[in-house]
Amino acid sequence: MAEINSIIEELWQKTYQGTDVDKILIRSDDETGKGNRSYNYRVCMVKQDTEMDMRGRCSAGQKVLASIIIRLALAECFGVNCGLIALDEPTTNLDVDNIRSLAQSLHDIIQARRHQANFQLIVITHDEDFLKFMKCPDFCDVYYRVSRNERQKSQIRVQSLSDVM
Repeated sequence: MAEINSIIEELWQKTYQGTDVDKILIRSDDETGKGNRSYNYRVCMVKQDTEMDMRGRCSAGQKVLASIIIRLALAECFGVNCGLIALDEPTTNLDVDNIRSLAQSLHDIIQARRHQANFQLIVITHDEDFLKFMKCPDFCDVYYRVSRNERQKSQIRVQSLSDVM
C-alpha cells in the first residue's frame, strides 16, 4: 500500500492545480473476523497534517481526478506486464487548469513509457483541446473519430492529428 500511496501522492501533487488538498491516499481498515480476511478501503485527502475521508467533502472534479490518479497508480504497481490504460472522458468535471495538468501528466507518462513494447493509452474524449494539451503529435500522427452516418450507423474514420492541432 505504501508504494501505491507514494505514486498517488506524486501524481496528485504534479497534476492537481488547487491549493485545498495537498495529497490524497488510500487507507485500508482490516475487518477480519471468523477466519475471513476482509479490508475496507477509503480515499483520504490531506491538507497540511489533517487527514479526512474524501467522500462527501470534495468536488466532482476532484473525484474524477482522484479516480484517474488511483487507476494510474494501480496500473503502475500491478500492471507491469499489462501496458494498457484506458480513460473514458477523463476531463469530465475538470476545470481548464486541471485539464491542462492532467494532459501534461499523461504526456509525461507516455514519454516515459514510449519504448515499452506493450504500452498503449486509449483516451475516449469529446474534448479536442485535451488532445492539444497532451501534445499528441509528439507520439502519434492519427486518431480515430467515431461518428454516425446518415443512417445513424456508427462509422470509424482515421484522421490526422494535424486536423485538430
